[in-house]
Amino acid sequence: MEGTRVRQKLVVGNWKMHGSLEANGGLLKAVAAGAGALQPVQLAVCAPFPYLAQCQSLLAGSPVQWGAQDVSAEARGAFTGEVAASMLAEFGCQFVIVGHSERRTYHAEQDSVIATKALRALEHGVTPIVCVGETLAQREAGQTEQVVGRQLQALLDALSVEQLGRIVVAYEPVWAIGTGKTASSAQAQDVHAYLRGLVASRDAGVAQRMQILYGGSVKPESAGELFGMPDIDGGLIGGASLKAEDFLAIGAAGRA
Repeated sequence: MEGTRVRQKLVVGNWKMHGSLEANGGLLKAVAAGAGALQPVQLAVCAPFPYLAQCQSLLAGSPVQWGAQDVSAEARGAFTGEVAASMLAEFGCQFVIVGHSERRTYHAEQDSVIATKALRALEHGVTPIVCVGETLAQREAGQTEQVVGRQLQALLDALSVEQLGRIVVAYEPVWAIGTGKTASSAQAQDVHAYLRGLVASRDAGVAQRMQILYGGSVKPESAGELFGMPDIDGGLIGGASLKAEDFLAIGAAGRA
């Protein structure tokens, strides 16, 4: 699509439920030290809630941004165990992952709830990284576009054009998350192009500017080819983001 060159590459680490104060300290310092050489590629880490203060302390003033892995659909109130977008903003979070397949699967999160979570984040200046993706059974049944289209349509219905212009989308085929399998660059590009086309049906300018990331067992060896596709604007990185060397190598692939 015309305009690909103006979209900054974004590489986000999703730590999932991993980490400790000691291990995080070394990882964050190493990533911060290496990030400057990767510009203009943008790096960020999304950590478990208890470690957001540590991220803020160690990453403030560095090129690396930070965020959380979920946010409440509620603004405040008697919702024990929930974390509000306003709280994330107080800890300097620039990003929050919403609608990850693990949340959809293990916590039965529906498309409408995910759209509301994105709205809550936007209300407090936090950029939601909205995940979409199909299972292996759905792909084999030829339902990929139907599934990811439905998931994205919930956002298109709930957000204004201005709000839509402030989100990031991540395509994560469920069958490639944590399995060691990766969609081929052509497979991933096809879905990214489809998603960008859906956004373009709402607003072509927003579609041209929107960062759409790929996630699903991205490794340093596969990142370069994936990031070279015209509609793939970076990655949402799982296991490889827990090793500074691998995470920085994936970031470096975005400079090619």
